[in-house]
Amino acid sequence: MQSKATSVPDYIKELPEDRQKVIKKIRAVIRKNIPKGFKECMSYGMIGYVVPHSKYPDGYHCDPKLPLPFMNLASQKNYVALYHSGIYAHEPTHKWFVKEYPEHTSHKLDMGKSCIRFKKLDDIPYDLIGELCTKFTADSWIELYEKNVKKK
Repeated sequence: MQSKATSVPDYIKELPEDRQKVIKKIRAVIRKNIPKGFKECMSYGMIGYVVPHSKYPDGYHCDPKLPLPFMNLASQKNYVALYHSGIYAHEPTHKWFVKEYPEHTSHKLDMGKSCIRFKKLDDIPYDLIGELCTKFTADSWIELYEKNVKKK
């Protein structure tokens, strides 16, 4: 579900109260742990963490007018989703996350290529999300993106 909100606070205000609490907590964890060089903004109707054009002028290869996406946070119909491009593009990070997940929550991992779905809002592995945020700097994400994702 993409929001038409133009700011992160407006996006959060649109959510039901139980979702607001969870999104605010995950957002706080991300903001505390994500390395400098990423910028929080609205991206694809979700809370996004991107490499801004000031750091990576080429932007996103699918639409160079957009900054390079890295991570998104969203309240979907039946779950809260964390989209992390590094999990998709970097197999060691994917393997690490899948291995660590059961150590941080009692619920089974529900994950797509880059999407981690949290259906049980009372058992979200906030510490693991924080650690995941530290796995890439903006520079290391740019390097991996150019190597593995960007069409030359």
